[in-house]
Amino acid sequence: MDGKNHNTLWDVFKILAGAAITSCSFRYLTFPNHIVSGGVTGISQILNNLIGTPVGLGIITINVPLFLWAWKRLGRRFVLLTGFCMLSQSLLIDLLEPIARAITDEPMLAAVYGGVLNGLGYGIIFTTGATSGGTDIPSRILRRKYPHINLSTFIMGLNMVVILTYAVLFKRFDSCMYTLICMYIVSKVESLILYGPINSRLCYIISDRSEDLRHAITERLGRGATLLHGQGAWSGQEKQVILCVVKPPQLARLRKLVREIDENAFLVVSDARSVYGHGFENILQED
Repeated sequence: MDGKNHNTLWDVFKILAGAAITSCSFRYLTFPNHIVSGGVTGISQILNNLIGTPVGLGIITINVPLFLWAWKRLGRRFVLLTGFCMLSQSLLIDLLEPIARAITDEPMLAAVYGGVLNGLGYGIIFTTGATSGGTDIPSRILRRKYPHINLSTFIMGLNMVVILTYAVLFKRFDSCMYTLICMYIVSKVESLILYGPINSRLCYIISDRSEDLRHAITERLGRGATLLHGQGAWSGQEKQVILCVVKPPQLARLRKLVREIDENAFLVVSDARSVYGHGFENILQED
């Protein structure tokens, strides 16, 4: 078996695993507690409550025209993997219905643990480059037309329309609030699966004593640093900006160094999920 086929089979397995996790979360946690799924699954939930249409069947029916629309626009591999994911998830949702029982009747617990499971399942699916279909498809197409708007903004906007429609139709505004909690947790877990934990801090230091700070960082902290040339927007004075990356336990020591050398310095700290190079991850290592 060549590498390409092996990767495809591995992607199929991950999609099946992710679909199984999200389907169980739907049947045993979120759906019994009236927590609304976003996008097409949420629309199917609304139809299920109105006319009794099976949720999985509704997902497939609504997705068919979306996939036909996306076939030439988003690429054959993406559409095929996403279609497989959508079918797997839809079938599992309907197959689980006869044996589904709510694990808890407490909506907050359902929102939290449903969010964790959905984030895990979708995170696994997204590592293959596929999605579960639904609003992801028009969102990606709209993103190409309006590249200045984030993909997540389109997805969130479409999801909010579905969630608010559910709340208004069934007078369940509490469900809307629990859903937002669930969606927040989903996004955090997805991010953890896709990008890993935040394992480094990216620091910028602006100081009149940049030379002293540079020596302290390299000699006392044992970290490398890069000097960037900057200019104050108000004063017009040229300054050197120190750029360095440290591990989380070293951040307190770095702050102490900066405070000792120049208490008037600016220290800007941001999260860096992945850092490749000496002292960090190997850039040649496969993900």
